[in-house]
Amino acid sequence: MLRPGTFALTALLAALTAIAPLSTDMYLPSLPDIARALSASTAQVQLTISAYLIGFAVGQIIYGPISDRHGRKPVLLAALALYSVATLICTLSQSIDVLIGARALQALGGSGCIMVARAIVRDLYSGPRAGRELSVMGSVMALAPVVAPLIGGALQTAFGWRSVFVTLMIAGIGGAAAIWLVLPETLRQKASEPVSPASMLRSYGVVVRNPAYLSYMALATGSYAGLFAWISGASFVLQNLYGLSPLDFGIAFALSAVGYLTGTNLATRFVMRLGLDRTIGFGCCALAAGGLGMVVSVALGFTSAFALVLPVAIYLAGMGMVLPQSVAGAMTPFPERAGAASALFGFVQQSIAAICGATVGALLGHNAWPLAGAVAIMGVATLSFWAATRGIRARAARPH
Repeated sequence: MLRPGTFALTALLAALTAIAPLSTDMYLPSLPDIARALSASTAQVQLTISAYLIGFAVGQIIYGPISDRHGRKPVLLAALALYSVATLICTLSQSIDVLIGARALQALGGSGCIMVARAIVRDLYSGPRAGRELSVMGSVMALAPVVAPLIGGALQTAFGWRSVFVTLMIAGIGGAAAIWLVLPETLRQKASEPVSPASMLRSYGVVVRNPAYLSYMALATGSYAGLFAWISGASFVLQNLYGLSPLDFGIAFALSAVGYLTGTNLATRFVMRLGLDRTIGFGCCALAAGGLGMVVSVALGFTSAFALVLPVAIYLAGMGMVLPQSVAGAMTPFPERAGAASALFGFVQQSIAAICGATVGALLGHNAWPLAGAVAIMGVATLSFWAATRGIRARAARPH
């Protein structure tokens, strides 16, 4: 079994959190082909992303209290089993409606992975140490959106869109095997209350009454919504408007994702010295700069895809600094309710991201303004909220 504090355990947890970006980013190069193959509109194909986000949000609400009561490992195994079965249904889908439903089911399974991984980090660490661990995980996980569209573009070119889901199914089965063999149970004290709607509401009630938790959750949610504006619009904007091939799109998307890898690495280096809030502040500045840079690029009529990819990379670098530290700050007050705190955090984060992504998908037409505008709004709003709520987080950080 893997021991706490080892890189091997961190890498396994990072792989679990990579389920989400793999499941969204790997098939992005295939979206136009899926639309053609299943005779679907752009908006319908975008719903395969939004359905995944909604399922991901709902699943976390369910898994959180269950993992507090019954342990992290059995919940992870059940979640990955559901994920693998749903991914098989995605592979065999013959209509866009079936694919949308299967994506929601796939997300119900995949959501257990990231929620429980965050809870495991809180089981083992707290405060800046948890932030550093989440940043290290983020650095490893950040490789997923770098390599996923490259792999997806290559699979799409060689074998078609169904091969992407076959690959994801194999990954899900392999992840379940690794958890079964080497992951220890990290929950030291199981919740005494049986899982019921009433007990779940009580747990979530305790969590939402903490103003610092709500502040950190809002920062993470704003930055994450901008990411999913990009994910929802990038494939159609870069391929249909900027003329990139599926493989070229995979390369462009991977280059933007390098920004996230850069941000998480910077946070890993500096969070122990700067603390959570200052690290988040620098990240928020990058979010706003990247979003406004996209607006400038579209306003000036630049026709190179790089003119969009570079500001997105800056935005994602900011998200790499904001997101792990916000998760750590939100989870720290709740050692006895880590599952519930992680679940509610993920539910709100994914729900707002789903709404933002669906809105961008519905508004996309003959220009990139819906995409650039959404990313800019999320970046500026997150920076503004960070500045307005610093006192709340500072009070929570003082020793009691």
